[in-house]
Amino acid sequence: MLIRRPPDIKESEVTDESLYLSRRRFIRSAATAGVGFGLIAAATPLLSCGKDRRAMAADDMGLASQDDELTPYEDVTTYNNFYEFGTGKDDPAKNAHTLRTRPWTVSVEGECNKPGVYDIEDILKRYPAEERVYRLRCVEAWSMVIPWMGFALSDFIKDLEPTSRARYVEFQTLHDAEQMPGQRRGVLDWPYVEGLRMDEAMHPLALFAVGLYGKVLPNQNGAPIRLVVPWKYGFKSIKSIVGMRFVSDMPLTTWAVSAPSEYGFYANVNPEVDHPRWSQARERRLGELRRRPTLPFNGYAEQVAHLYSGMDLRRYF
Repeated sequence: MLIRRPPDIKESEVTDESLYLSRRRFIRSAATAGVGFGLIAAATPLLSCGKDRRAMAADDMGLASQDDELTPYEDVTTYNNFYEFGTGKDDPAKNAHTLRTRPWTVSVEGECNKPGVYDIEDILKRYPAEERVYRLRCVEAWSMVIPWMGFALSDFIKDLEPTSRARYVEFQTLHDAEQMPGQRRGVLDWPYVEGLRMDEAMHPLALFAVGLYGKVLPNQNGAPIRLVVPWKYGFKSIKSIVGMRFVSDMPLTTWAVSAPSEYGFYANVNPEVDHPRWSQARERRLGELRRRPTLPFNGYAEQVAHLYSGMDLRRYF
């Protein structure tokens, strides 16, 4: 079913960031004029696209708008939450070089017809990456706008054929204190676990990311494969995934267990629900001094609010 992918291209073959940013400006101009355009796939040349979902208008996909300036690559890769490498924002960039991303596999278990162990190279070959520019809002009231490279989580899930008993999907980060020195400290109950309700996981905005800025995903950003759920706070977007499990009951997720009064299972971005220790009504983009109003569902309400119709979002935070 899966085909092996050639080794990643050399760093020297990756598009220079300044050229990439120029390309972004060209794409934005072309989009405004209604011109179709190709998308970079991780570790592949520029691709041209037909009228498929990759060529949809940004508004249709819920992508960041043309007014959302990209967060500088340097900020995206040096200011991170990844406690497996330390609790400081600069710790992941300093310490994540110890992570070995090859070989790498993702184990799939639970309520599905195709459980197994899937090699990252086979995954990358079967699901070519596309570019999606998403906002990522963190619970500490800072945010980024990132050109992610990845593929729809729903595509992967469909091929695994979940059964009717699969109401949630649970994800697990690598647990290896040799590679992830932050796991030697008991700041959290390792391994890191996150989860989504099945309809959330199947939403077209949910992304398995394998790169950013047209480059292979850096270790500190969750290499080699991570989740991106743009309408939720960043801690839901679990990094360095090694396991998935389809379950009928809501998973016990790491932060919801560690600090249940502060971090709920749903973690939808909601400016009307404050963190117990600070307001969530405003946020600051990295690289900017000013603060801006926080948008409900991080600006993706039109696409995802229906998933929570009738729910008390203060209770189910």
